[in-house]
Amino acid sequence: MGSEIGPFAVRRSIWIDATPARVWEEFETFERMADWYGTRHTLVQYEPAVGGRVETDAGAHENGERLRFAGAVRVFEPRRELTFEQQWLDHSWAAPALVTIRLTPVRGGTLVELFHHGFERLGGDPGEHLRGFENGWTMTQLEALRGRLAA
Repeated sequence: MGSEIGPFAVRRSIWIDATPARVWEEFETFERMADWYGTRHTLVQYEPAVGGRVETDAGAHENGERLRFAGAVRVFEPRRELTFEQQWLDHSWAAPALVTIRLTPVRGGTLVELFHHGFERLGGDPGEHLRGFENGWTMTQLEALRGRLAA
């Protein structure tokens, strides 16, 4: 049950004063997901079901490379976990990285954890992949999710 998070993982987390059931509502449609997860980059496609497609466009890297990622939803467990693949399009990774968002009830609210992981799967040095992606993730998406639920 749930995705295994290996040692090479970016982790961001936030506590939200809402139940996991309420937080999960923001994962149920493309429009809701785009309102918070699409902050600071564009959520191009999101199909909320196992096997559905997720595609994001994060613009361009400082060296001009496009930062466009796509893959299938691997875990869709309402009120618990969303995991989807992130294959860097136009790159030849051996396998896609993964993004996992977990919801855990804590102290009357929900701990929301976002992991970008699976760098061991890409080929090359997983530590270098981790270093590269660690700097790219901020709290922007999780803060936007909390903001939607505070309204």
